Amino acid sequence: MNDFQKALELVHESLHGLHEHGIELRASAAALERLATAATTALQETDLSTEPASLSAKPIAVMRPSDGLSKAEQLAQIRPDILACTKCSHLVRSRTQVVFGVGNPDAELMFVGEAPGEDEDRQGEPFVGRAGELLTKIISAMGFRRSDVYIANVLKCRPDMPPGESGNRKPRADEMQTCLPYLRQQIEIIRPHVLVALGATAMQGLTGDMSAMARLRGRWHEFDGIPLMATYHPAYLLRNQSMSEKRKVWEDMLLVLKKLEKPISQKQRNFFLPRS
Repeated sequence: MNDFQKALELVHESLHGLHEHGIELRASAAALERLATAATTALQETDLSTEPASLSAKPIAVMRPSDGLSKAEQLAQIRPDILACTKCSHLVRSRTQVVFGVGNPDAELMFVGEAPGEDEDRQGEPFVGRAGELLTKIISAMGFRRSDVYIANVLKCRPDMPPGESGNRKPRADEMQTCLPYLRQQIEIIRPHVLVALGATAMQGLTGDMSAMARLRGRWHEFDGIPLMATYHPAYLLRNQSMSEKRKVWEDMLLVLKKLEKPISQKQRNFFLPRS
């Protein structure tokens, strides 16, 4: 028997003695959480192969820190660790700041892009450049305000550029996979009714599907049990401003509105259709 087990037995005997004398003890939730965390840490450091079977058969349940917290509080709780991430040393050296995400923690609709660009890296908010302005217009046309939805990226740091080169590069698959657990935490907290992946790279980061957007869009996918719609990135529409391409994105957004059971006006149905 190790020292930790002996200490637990002494605590148990002391509490049992107090109980027999009619003394009622009440521990705060914080105190219980600290005790459970300490016990779990100690057990993890112990070679359970040398312990009795009864010990390994009774894992200690640790209270989740998020219990009883609002979604906003839960997001605030995970934010410091994400902002301090150093998993990708090359991105740490080049970034201005980590771009966490922005919007309504209780959003029923969440947009996911691939990675921050230069503007986002400077301001610390996703989709604030020209593509962000277009995304805001799309959100407004759907009947939402930007503050009604939640917006984040798969990769939280701007991809670094070779020395002397400007612009933005596409994030690598390994970079997105390293960062995906952070996005997954955000999605698990927010639990939107619908996710929208903006661009094929974002879709690849979320699902691993490397298909072209032409094959991905217009039909429903799934991420952790949440309906997922893929559509073209707003930057694509800035490069391809034909009505037919805009209509493709809008048809995807009409499917999203239908999935969310939102009313769709005739005006909305006719957006970007050829005028007779």
